[in-house]
Amino acid sequence: MTDPVNTPEPDEQRISQGADAIVPLETEVERDTVTMRRAPRYSRFMTLGALVGAVVALILTMSFPANDEFDRGQVFGFLLLACAAIGLALGALVALLIDRATARRAKSVTVEHETIHPVDE
Repeated sequence: MTDPVNTPEPDEQRISQGADAIVPLETEVERDTVTMRRAPRYSRFMTLGALVGAVVALILTMSFPANDEFDRGQVFGFLLLACAAIGLALGALVALLIDRATARRAKSVTVEHETIHPVDE
């Protein structure tokens, strides 16, 4: 839905090129209706989820007694892989839920796009 309007502004009507040449300008305005809404940044939610998963893995590693078969570094590594992946997925899920909730508050607005170009003679 575009509505071009040719309305040259008095101040922007001509541009000088060099000492002698003056080129007349024309302004074209297009109006469109767009939908505006806020959306969360998925990468930040996923990174935060992975960091929370790493902290949970550290807490779980320290909360259980030492194992004769595996040392604490190996246990932390195994738990870190699992907990970080789960935290990453939960962070993405939270971002998706917030995105769905904010989509209901979307608003339609009218925007104008101005294009200034030389007049064809």
